Amino acid sequence: MAAVNPNKALWEKGDFTRIAESMRESGEALVQKLGITKGLKVLDLGCGDGTTALPEAKLGAEVLGVDIAGNLVAAGNQRAAKQGLANCRFQEGDATDLHELKDHSFDLVVSIFGAMFAPKPFDVAKEMVRVTRPGGRIVMGNWIPNDPTLVSQLLKISSAYAPPPPDGFVSPMTWGVESHVAERFAAAGVSTEKISCVRDTFTFNSASNPAAYVDDFRKYYGPTMNAFDAASQQGRAADLQRELETLFEQHNESPNKNATRISAAFLRVTVVV
Repeated sequence: MAAVNPNKALWEKGDFTRIAESMRESGEALVQKLGITKGLKVLDLGCGDGTTALPEAKLGAEVLGVDIAGNLVAAGNQRAAKQGLANCRFQEGDATDLHELKDHSFDLVVSIFGAMFAPKPFDVAKEMVRVTRPGGRIVMGNWIPNDPTLVSQLLKISSAYAPPPPDGFVSPMTWGVESHVAERFAAAGVSTEKISCVRDTFTFNSASNPAAYVDDFRKYYGPTMNAFDAASQQGRAADLQRELETLFEQHNESPNKNATRISAAFLRVTVVV
């Protein structure tokens, strides 16, 4: 029997599609900044169910979405078919080893809060560079460690309840540090002057109030689900729930208190190969 890939298990746990629904508006806005033109060959890596892949296809790109979670790949293919986007397809794959994809086969590789969660970050950078054509671009969106905004704080609170990570674990949040980004792409053969980083904002929009939105994360978002599993074993699930509800309420910008609108800062990385 094949060993279970813990990263695959994490993202197939729950149903990230339910969280992704609150990310659509910002996903589309971000894609508008990518300079996508008709016929551009795009790889959307760690694509989930297509929050950025579908908008890329709507702008005329030929899009391949790759994700480690089979349920999200199936959901992406369903969404593309429903929207009549024959130029967008999804398949399973691992950002640390894209052996099924040929060298230099994409004009643009996009990974918005996707590849950052794969283990072996140096392998991830190497693979992204390998599949990008010379002169092509890589664009990553990465959460920033210790940032005061939502996602960094959500992951920080959750990790305080979770068991310690295994030896050799590299935090996904290190992708939000410019020096780490530069080091990883340098090891893949990209010179520093071809890498630029800007701070950007992503907004989560939910029709639910903050407490109900926390419940969505508790039920459907793998990292939060794992934190609640661990907290329950310690008899501390109510503490974790309270901490997260306070966090979401403090950051809620919606004038309608029965809805949730929260902005989160991220690092937008552009690499010219």
